[in-house]
Amino acid sequence: MLVLAIGDIIGRPGRQAIQKLLPALRREYGVQMVIANAENIAGGIGVTSATAREVLDSGVDVLTSGNHIWAQEEIIPFLDGDMPILRPLNYPPGLPGRGYLIQNRVLVVNLIGRTFMGSFDCPFRTMDKLLAEIEKPPVIIVDFHAEATSEKMALGRYLDGRVSAVLGTHTHVGTVDAQVLPKGTAFVTDIGMTGPLDSVIGDDVGAVIERFLTLVPHRLPVGKGKKLFNGILVNIDEASGKAITIERISREVD
Repeated sequence: MLVLAIGDIIGRPGRQAIQKLLPALRREYGVQMVIANAENIAGGIGVTSATAREVLDSGVDVLTSGNHIWAQEEIIPFLDGDMPILRPLNYPPGLPGRGYLIQNRVLVVNLIGRTFMGSFDCPFRTMDKLLAEIEKPPVIIVDFHAEATSEKMALGRYLDGRVSAVLGTHTHVGTVDAQVLPKGTAFVTDIGMTGPLDSVIGDDVGAVIERFLTLVPHRLPVGKGKKLFNGILVNIDEASGKAITIERISREVD
């Protein structure tokens, strides 16, 4: 099974890159499942039902998220509906939404880190509990939305051999450590972003520099111009759930 995971989609430029590239990528590689982190698709922060539907209609099967899932209140009623959208599983209990789903014979799990991120439940123990309690398919993909490289690497090693892939999101900067770990789990510290190339992690360059120079907080507009698509393609044995290969896909689009 070929699974494509797309890094944080940033605003309209990211959505446009998905629309332009994803159908061809699915055909080129024979992709059977597409997962995308969508927590920044609505104006660069949060997700709305309309922007989520736009990305799903472009060929994405499951949307994951992270700390910005609550930024647009309009999406909250949809988190418990039929739309295949996840919020991190290790948020406190009782919140709207779900942290995992099974689709196309794949269990997709969304977790959020704690280092430099916030006071969330332990992602390590949360994943232990989930794997012990549910009837799961062999293929399991984890989107770990976290800041610290060490926390991401530690979770990848912790889950090695128990899930098919642990794929990092959140920093918007793709890393060069894509690998299949010793027990068969594909891992990358961060997939990267899909959004404006001429930007600072997706935001307008001038506005970001101004914030650093003045320390005055203000809303950062999404960057413009050429777009970058970052994804990770994982080939997985459907019977064992073990990853066979992992490959970075990086494309530019006008």
